[in-house]
This record gives sequence, structure tokens and C-alpha cells, in this order.
Amino acid sequence: MNKIDAHLHYHGEHADNIDFLKRMNMKLLNICVSQDTAGAWRKQADFYTDLQMRFPEQFAWITSFDLPDFSSDYADRVIEGLQKDFNAGATGCKVWKNVGMEVKTPSGEFVMVDDPLFDPIWEFLTREDRTLLMHIGEPLACWRPLVDDNPHYGYYSKSPQWHMYNKPEYPSHETIMAARDHMIEKHPKLRIVGAHLASLEFDVAEIAKRFDRFPNFAVDSSARVADLAYQDSDTVREFFSAYSDRLMFGTDIVQRDLSSELSEAERQKQLKVYEDRLLMEFAYYESGEVVNVRGKENRGLNLPDDILEKFYLTNAQTWYPGL
Repeated sequence: MNKIDAHLHYHGEHADNIDFLKRMNMKLLNICVSQDTAGAWRKQADFYTDLQMRFPEQFAWITSFDLPDFSSDYADRVIEGLQKDFNAGATGCKVWKNVGMEVKTPSGEFVMVDDPLFDPIWEFLTREDRTLLMHIGEPLACWRPLVDDNPHYGYYSKSPQWHMYNKPEYPSHETIMAARDHMIEKHPKLRIVGAHLASLEFDVAEIAKRFDRFPNFAVDSSARVADLAYQDSDTVREFFSAYSDRLMFGTDIVQRDLSSELSEAERQKQLKVYEDRLLMEFAYYESGEVVNVRGKENRGLNLPDDILEKFYLTNAQTWYPGL
């Protein structure tokens, strides 16, 4: 079965990587991440554009935009940049978690994704029939004490700047989710994908509530398979069955080093890491046996072929037209 990894950051341009993707029947959707106002992230866009031009059967990409500088022409400049990227082959646009958790107005208030500042950008994407990928918020564990028995312990123990427990000066998970939901409500014709199970990874019922409320909303599973494995398998399977058109596969694998600049041993090691990750996730979605997902053992979902085809392939093609 052909598959699309609809969310990752993969600089694998060496012939070994291309051969690997062909062997795995994989196409990759590379995602740009904007972390500043000065456009340093453009290096990602340039590289992903080149990858798509050289290997269109294996790669596609999603662009982003500079963070707000609060100048009067900010939205116009963003729209101009997005148009150029779409002309260069970008299939959508991403907004990252720094909106809501890091970016502040000149007066010191956190900027939320439903801020009117962004409305001209969202309206432009709607007119252009482009998809907005939203990584807004973080897992609920971000606001909870660090505990070993949680799939996000490793990340927050190593990235304390993003761990919001006992930091009341930062917005809560509920506040960020409410702003995100309000933004979707304001733009009902904008096609939106919530990255990482839309930061509602802790309970598929919470995702289902948004699906019922917002017909223009889907999610990808990137970096959240362990959260699914922590939940009851029958419940998750029923969720996949009920919302089979709104879920798409992604890993969020990060490989920033150019594979052509790695040694043969290093390159093969990275390929093995990606292959092992894919096989583990495939086993969870496809098998009815007990599967070890990052140390958590639970029964696989044993999804039928028609749902797997949507999840692995056709939903990404639907929610990212042209992919």
C-alpha cells in the first residue's frame, strides 16, 4: 500500500534515502517551522522546494511565515511571501506553537491564533483554497507535573523551556485550545489540519467533539502514536472508524542533517531509525496483537484495509489538494 508521511522534517536527499522511500512506498510531506521574525526559517523552504523539484514522487512541502513584527504592512508581506511559495510548489502553510505560547504584543500580552492580526492571512488561504496546518498548544502533559509514566516525559525533561507546569504567567492549555477553536469557528471555509492530534492527544473523545463541531477540521497523528496507545484500544478503533475521513498518518521524524553529508554508517543508522519507527507505528495501526509502542504495551488497532488506505494515503491527498 502506498503511504504518505504527512508530517515530518526530513533532509534525506541522498540516493540511499530515495531508494529507501521507494522500497517503503512512502511519500513525505516536509514541514517548515518559523521561529523568528527575520526569516531564518527560509533555508528550510528553499531546501524543501529543491527536494520537491528533484524528487516529486517522494517529496512535497508546507511553508510557513515570519512571526509578527506588528508593523502596519505585516499581513501584506506575509501574503506576498505565501503566494511566492505556493507558486513554487508549497501545498499548504503552517503556524507553530510559538503563537499562543511565546509571541507577545509590544504591550506584553500573548498573541493567540484567533487574533485579528492574522485574519487577512487566514482569509487569503481560504480564497486560494490552501490548507492551514496548525500546531497550536502542546500536549496536556506540558501543564502537568513531570512523571515517568507519560509519553512526553522525555521531551519536557530535556526541553524545560516548553514545560508550563507552575508557570501561571503563561496561558493555560484550556485558554490556548479555546483560542484555536474560536479561530476555526471564525473561518469555516478554511481547510485546517490540527498537527499532533490537535493537542488533544490525551482523549480521542475531545478530538471527536471538534470534528462534530467543525467540518473543516482534520488532524494528523504525528508524534502522538504513544498517546493513542495509552488509551483503550477498542475506544481508539471506534474513533478511527467513526472519523475515518478526518485522520492522517504522520511521524514527525526530524532529520536536519543533510544525508549526503553523513558518513555511510551514519546515513544507514538514520535510515534504520526511521524504518524502525515506521514499522512500529504500522504494527500498532494494523495488528490485532500486543504491540510495544515506546515502552507502552497495548493491543494494536487492527484497522481494516479501507480505513488504513484513508489514514495512510487518501486523506492526506484530500486535505492537501495536489499532494
